[in-house]
Amino acid sequence: MENEQAILVLAALAQSTRLDVFRLLVAHEPKGLPSGEIARHFVVPANTMSTHLAVLTRAGLIRSERQSRSVIYRADLARMRDVAAFLVKDCCGGRPEICAPLIADLTPCCTSTEEVCL
Repeated sequence: MENEQAILVLAALAQSTRLDVFRLLVAHEPKGLPSGEIARHFVVPANTMSTHLAVLTRAGLIRSERQSRSVIYRADLARMRDVAAFLVKDCCGGRPEICAPLIADLTPCCTSTEEVCL
């Protein structure tokens, strides 16, 4: 990942509603959510939510799929994993014992094979 790509992702998440939407979609993996349900969840007008979803899509954080008359949005966990890896790529100057607490903090969600992990 290049700096520009990481900046695009981080900029997309640097807004409260978009960050909340991304986290909601992560929680609803792998099924995703329809755009209208996302807008209702946050009590945001559909056109405003559409703009937020477009920003997240351009950053590669979410993807959409048309199902009949609905558009279903899903988090792109591979993209988020790439961003996280980019941020900690050179973690601790090659001293893994320093990075161990960070890795431990990231892994509790992954205790079950049914749960979604980065």
